[in-house]
This record gives sequence, C-alpha cells and structure tokens, in this order.
Amino acid sequence: MKEIAIVANDAGASNILFSILRDQGRNILGECTLHPVVMGPAANIWRKYFPAIYSYHDIKAIDVKLDGVITGTGWSSNLEHEARVWARQRNIRTVALLDHWVNYACRFVRDGVMLLPDEIWVADEWAEKIAYETFRSVVIRRFENSYLIHQVAKIQKPPADGTLLYVLEPVRADWGRGRLGEFQALEYTLKNSEFLFNSPIRRILLRPHPSDPRDKYDSYFQSDPRIELEFSADICDAINQADVVVGVESFALTLALAAGRPVFSSLPPWAPKLRLPQEGIFQIRHIVPT
Repeated sequence: MKEIAIVANDAGASNILFSILRDQGRNILGECTLHPVVMGPAANIWRKYFPAIYSYHDIKAIDVKLDGVITGTGWSSNLEHEARVWARQRNIRTVALLDHWVNYACRFVRDGVMLLPDEIWVADEWAEKIAYETFRSVVIRRFENSYLIHQVAKIQKPPADGTLLYVLEPVRADWGRGRLGEFQALEYTLKNSEFLFNSPIRRILLRPHPSDPRDKYDSYFQSDPRIELEFSADICDAINQADVVVGVESFALTLALAAGRPVFSSLPPWAPKLRLPQEGIFQIRHIVPT
C-alpha cells in the first residue's frame, strides 16, 4: 500500500483536490494511505471531506516513508511549495493540482526560482489547455471536477427577490491607481448595479475571500444599507440566495454560470482583460453606457 502526503492551504485547490480524492482517489492512486498536511482554510475543508483522518501541520511530522506528495498551488502560504522542495530533496514524486485558470507558472516560483512538480493535475478542458501551453516538460493529467458537479447539483432556482451576490477575492494589483483592485471593482459594481438586473437590486451580499480579514469591507455598510456579509459554509448556499452573481475572476462565477445564474465580472474599464475562459460571463464595463 502506498503512503501519500496531501498538502494544501488555500480553499480553491483544497475543495477540488479533496473532492477528487474522495470520489476518484482509489481509481487514480490505487490502495493507499493519505497523510494530510493542511493549514489555513484547507484545514477545515479537510475535516469536512475526511473527518476520520488525522491531519498534520508539517510534512516532516509524518513518520512513514512516503511514496508521493500531492499539493495544491495556493498563494497564501509557502506550505505547498516547501513540501515540494522537501520531497524533491528526497526523490519523492510530487504532484500539484492547479485550480482556476490564471498565473500558472508563477505559482511554482519562490524567491525567483521555479520548482515544477513531476505531474500536474487539472479539472477541466480550459485548465488542461493552459497547462499544456505553459508547461512543456511536465506530465499533465485531467480529472472530472467532482467539486463543481456536487455544488451545481445543490443550487436551486433563484429566489427572484432582487438579491445580488458579490464574491470577493484579492486582486493583488492596483491597476495604476494606488488602491487595491478588489476595492475598485466592488465600488464600480455598486455604482452601476442598476444595469445588472431587470428589476431593482434590493439586497447585496458580500462574500469575503477565505484569506480576507474579517473587517476588510466594514466601511461599505455605512455607504449602502442594502449591503450585508455572507458567510455560508458552501458557496452553493450563497448562490442559492441570489438572483445574480458578480465578482472579478472568482471560481464562483463559473460555478454560478454552470448553474444558470446571470454572472458578471466587475473588472472596471481601466483594468486588464477578463482571463476566465468560459463563455457567457458578462462584463459590467461592456454594459454600462459610456
């Protein structure tokens, strides 16, 4: 039986990776024992998928000889990168799952040095195409996105009560304006919300990113009484409350799109082009009259 370490921190890759392991793991890996090394949002997500499997905070604490290491590719910590470095030094095969569809190459760079895994996993045809174009010498394997399938199945008909769900995310750029892009995009949406739906927007749910400080968007409550925070455990529960879903380039936009909701990207006119590859995502800047 193989011994496999699973290393993750960020929510995006964790949801997809853990769902694949739960639903398809035996077919992919054969008989094996999983040793999770999880921190940040991934720790709670792991407990949801595998409540009976004890988790670690450090790969060095695993006291068996590992046959492989499978990681996410998040931005919020160096946990996954350091696990791949540790495994490479010991000639242990590494696999990394790529979530989303942007910034693939730089996910494997720290301090100016790139360290690629032996194998990359993706969960749809768009990611597979981008991965093949980005990484010429790495094995690419595509699997069914179990997480998306399960989430879409839980999404119900829209409530038809004028609720807008805004899914927040760190942008990590200011687009030359000296203010973080996530604030610019949100304010652009609030200014132009009247153009997004065929009836008045009566309620605006802001769903913070898992890495956001709790009070990051508190100032917006004072400017608009329709705004409230949304903290449902699953994104599908948040989407179920909304008639329309808005965000910059969040995975949640593609999930809502798959469920048939009207979906808008909030990138303002001065921001770079939308990088989500799915067709059917409207852009507010293409709708607002000039």
